[in-house]
Amino acid sequence: MIGSRIGRGASHQPGREKKTQPWLAKALNPASLLPGMVVGFLLGLWVELPKRGFGSSRQNPVPKKKGIVGNQSVSQIGDDGEELKMVFVVRQDLKMGGGKIAAQCAHAAVGIYNELLTRNRALLKRWEDCGQPKIVVTCRNQKEMNELRGKADGAGLPTYTVADAGRTQVAAGSKTVLVIGPGTKASVDTLTRHLRLL
Repeated sequence: MIGSRIGRGASHQPGREKKTQPWLAKALNPASLLPGMVVGFLLGLWVELPKRGFGSSRQNPVPKKKGIVGNQSVSQIGDDGEELKMVFVVRQDLKMGGGKIAAQCAHAAVGIYNELLTRNRALLKRWEDCGQPKIVVTCRNQKEMNELRGKADGAGLPTYTVADAGRTQVAAGSKTVLVIGPGTKASVDTLTRHLRLL
């Protein structure tokens, strides 16, 4: 049985062996490499130009106090050059492990990013240009998390709450992490400076 498997793939007849080039030699062959680079460059232009516009520069200013995220007007974002930040608020009462907290914060980051990608790209771009600052803090329980979200929504800051699927450490539907921002440091700190760093 083993011998028949080995015999299928290999041809032991001297005249029938196929000459093959190593894959790296094929990939670096100028006949393949140059057209591939040109196609890659053109695809990159095709993807990037519609985002920025044909005549605009890379450093587009963010319009002052404009944009909508969810039902909230983003009134805390000016063009005064102040850095933006995002705060992740993790519930202490759920007693999640380090890996679980990391996964929940990742869900929260992806969730708010997707929301902003569809609703307020200018704010998202400005936050990215600031280096995407993120801070993780803790709150005591669901009640405190709900109060923080209400205050953030009232201040016009973007928010996103993660509801766990319940596959591992916490019950399904548990609200694990609240994201506030991105917003100016002053506006976010007003709501979160009293919370303990994780």
